[in-house]
Amino acid sequence: MTTAPDRHAAAAREVVAHIAEHLEADLSVQLWDGSIVPLGPNARDDIRLVISSPKAIRRLLLKPGLMTVFELYGAGELAITGGTPLEAVRRWDHLKALALPKRVNKLFLAKKALPFLLGGSDVSLGSAAWDSNVAAKPESGRSDMDLIQFHYDVSNKFYGLFLDPEMVYSSAYFETPETSLEEAQIAKLDMICKRLRLKPGEELFDLGAGWGGLICHAAKHYGVKALGCTLSQQQFDFTTAKIKAMGLEDRVEIRLADYRSVQDVERFDAIAQIEMFEHLGIDNHDQHFEDMRRLLKPRGRYLHQASVRRAPLDLESFRKPTAYQKVITRFIFPGGELDHIGMTVTNLERHGFEVHDVENWREHFQLTLEHWTARLAAHEAEAIAEIGEARVRLWLLYFSLFAMAFERGTTLVFQTLASKRRVGPSGLPFTRRDLYA
Repeated sequence: MTTAPDRHAAAAREVVAHIAEHLEADLSVQLWDGSIVPLGPNARDDIRLVISSPKAIRRLLLKPGLMTVFELYGAGELAITGGTPLEAVRRWDHLKALALPKRVNKLFLAKKALPFLLGGSDVSLGSAAWDSNVAAKPESGRSDMDLIQFHYDVSNKFYGLFLDPEMVYSSAYFETPETSLEEAQIAKLDMICKRLRLKPGEELFDLGAGWGGLICHAAKHYGVKALGCTLSQQQFDFTTAKIKAMGLEDRVEIRLADYRSVQDVERFDAIAQIEMFEHLGIDNHDQHFEDMRRLLKPRGRYLHQASVRRAPLDLESFRKPTAYQKVITRFIFPGGELDHIGMTVTNLERHGFEVHDVENWREHFQLTLEHWTARLAAHEAEAIAEIGEARVRLWLLYFSLFAMAFERGTTLVFQTLASKRRVGPSGLPFTRRDLYA
């Protein structure tokens, strides 16, 4: 007599085998009964996608899509064994995966789905998901401190498991693919300081200072006075201790405050915005650039490093949330939104800036994310003990997803230098030789 669990497993094997005909991947699926089904004609089973119960199949059938994959992966109903999610996703052709809905036999799949249609399929991720609405602007109720602390105040120890010793949480700058993450992050801090042409005695503002890497580096090695702001209590505590340990109290200040609370007019010689911009939401971009212009001295330099999306042919559709955006804003960066590089440059010009340099660091961020993925995977048990299994699993999936997005060029990151516009000389060198000296 065939039992319900037997019928579920048999149907699942047939479904996976049918998908394998069209996906032709180089990994296997392991079902809850221990059976292994290759996802391609010559697929290895060293890396496996593990489906822990019929509930996962049921949920994927009822709500197919990336959001369901994230929910199931976070809840442990889906897992990867033998490698990281990044290593797994590199085992299939992305274009073939996108074409699956058109290529599979929907009638066949519908028949095989019948055993799974009864029973529960709900999963709960608790505090690992942001399920509240996010207002567009502060004046309409948006709390950027709550949004930032959801992402950053999970644990400094957790971040230390995959970041470099300076705790720099943005794209590194690799001289070669073999350069270490530690070397590449110091090179990035140097490039920021060089591109801003920082000089001893100047005042620098880092408006999303993180764990203080840039403000301490710029004060120690370039002789500036630096002010940093963060909305993360844990970042503030870490940076306060770091400034004291380095003996930089007379040159470096960190504030637990919104950068928009800094009201000094034309105070700073240079401002660095290093991948904080993505948190703001496009509706707040105009105010951001107005604030940057207000805080800078005439011809003050502004360095804008931010991830962007690739612009579509139809710009009217740009702000329609994608599947990727929906999962990232629910599990990783609530309230976040990416612009495109054309929008960045246009907004800088609209708000009184002259743009001097625009450099694409896409492949640098791809490498950075590959390092972070490998390091977090290597310390997965410690990370789970620190912040919980669901959140660690979601972060590994997030790192892997974006490493592939940067590899494919659907997401990019640019370092853009501008100055507060005025008539006459820019004050910058005629060539860029000094950046590479």
